[in-house]
Amino acid sequence: MVRAKKFILVRHFDGEPKPTDFKLVTEELPALKDGEVLAEAEFLSVDPYMRVYVLRGPAGGTMIGTQVARVLESKSPEWKAGDRLVGNFGWRSHTVFNPSALAAGDPASRVQKLPDLGGLSPSLGLGVLGMPGNTAYFGFLEICQPKEGETVVVSGAAGAVGSLVGQIAKIKGCRVVGFAGSDDKVKWLKEKLGFDGAFNYKTKNINEALKEGAPKGVDCYFDNVGGDLSAAVLNHMNHRGRISVCGSISAYNDDLVNSSNYPKAAVVQPALVFKELLMEGFLVWRWGDRWMEGIQQNLEWIKAGKLKFEETITEGFDNMPAAFIGMLKGENTGKAVVKA
Repeated sequence: MVRAKKFILVRHFDGEPKPTDFKLVTEELPALKDGEVLAEAEFLSVDPYMRVYVLRGPAGGTMIGTQVARVLESKSPEWKAGDRLVGNFGWRSHTVFNPSALAAGDPASRVQKLPDLGGLSPSLGLGVLGMPGNTAYFGFLEICQPKEGETVVVSGAAGAVGSLVGQIAKIKGCRVVGFAGSDDKVKWLKEKLGFDGAFNYKTKNINEALKEGAPKGVDCYFDNVGGDLSAAVLNHMNHRGRISVCGSISAYNDDLVNSSNYPKAAVVQPALVFKELLMEGFLVWRWGDRWMEGIQQNLEWIKAGKLKFEETITEGFDNMPAAFIGMLKGENTGKAVVKA
């Protein structure tokens, strides 16, 4: 028998998540049946989307999330011991799954073998060579359709997705301006990632920053943040500018369950109308049939030295809640990962 550890979501979050919202429990996993696989988590992801996605279901279940895991035992012809995979198993140390049963599910629940990363850390399967990397690749290129010489603005620019969007925009010949939440992150964006301009939204007036960083206006905006920052960006956009809406982390701690208590929205309609802006939200699974295209292209850019990445790694499975809470507070640079 294998004893697995997992974190249960005790209650839905009230404002910022707290350590007491989670409970660490153990369970004994049954022996494998024909067709089943036992996997052990090596790296686990913490991401902003988890904050709002858990509201879709009742409390009391395993906290959601993706992990890179290694196969310990297999009774499936598709898998052998030692194989690595990316699976949406949640916050748990060991998982038994049946690949045949999962194959018919939606793209977000698929278990995929980790591709050859060319000697890079398997943890990148949760970042630049995984879902966040494809979010940046498809969400920016497909929706914003950037053209050489255009100006691109990225909010949440020092995060797992935003830091990649800015670099992809530079690869495409664009001028790139990013907003982040600390002076150290601003320095990192400019000095390490090659952003043309970067600003601390906590200390710099947004309109002044945009006049300085995007004097010819904004053609493309990749929005991870929402709120007043995004409203200001829209008012600086050029005619027929394109906005790709990836998230709204500025509102994730607000009450998004009871519609009567929704946070008051900034007024964006005048900019959308008079500038004839194109604004589109997306889920990365839209491009599930092209999944490996994004991973392979990002890997090629890494090998060519055109795409850089950074991970903020927390040691120890038991520290999952701390890593998650810290990520939501902006304590990470690049991708936040827990090493089991």
